[in-house]
Amino acid sequence: MGIIAWILIGLLAGAIAKALMPGKDPGGILVTMLIGIVGGLLGGFLGKVIFGVDSIDGFFELSTWIAAIIGSVIVLAIYRAVTGRSHNRVHA
Repeated sequence: MGIIAWILIGLLAGAIAKALMPGKDPGGILVTMLIGIVGGLLGGFLGKVIFGVDSIDGFFELSTWIAAIIGSVIVLAIYRAVTGRSHNRVHA
């Protein structure tokens, strides 16, 4: 897959991950894309390591989308855990 396909999958997978885990997140569309792209790579890696399958076969393959969405949810949860500490401070 080319870089344009990864950006499209990243944008959509990141948006789906944010829809599955609603809440306020710092950052906009670029953060969503980065979360999706990193999540897609993470999902593909985990699919290969855990299940021994090549989950990043092609743009229209269901396994590609499932891996990207699951990976994006994981990355979003980590992102919220890391950034949540610095944004939830109470100022006196």
